[in-house]
Amino acid sequence: MEAITFVGLDVHKAAVSVAVAESGRGGEVRQIGVFANCTEVLRKMTARLGRVVK
Repeated sequence: MEAITFVGLDVHKAAVSVAVAESGRGGEVRQIGVFANCTEVLRKMTARLGRVVK
C-alpha cells in the first residue's frame, strides 16, 4: 500500500500555518511553519513543502 501524507492549512487574513501528517495511527505530525498570507511567500512555501513531503 502506498503511503499518504496529509497537509493541513490554517488560513487567516494575515498568515497561513502549515502542518503535515503521515498516514496511519502512528504517523508523525510536524508543523512546517507559519507564513505570511501573500502570493510570493506562499509560492516559496509550496516549493519548500515539495522538498519536505516525500
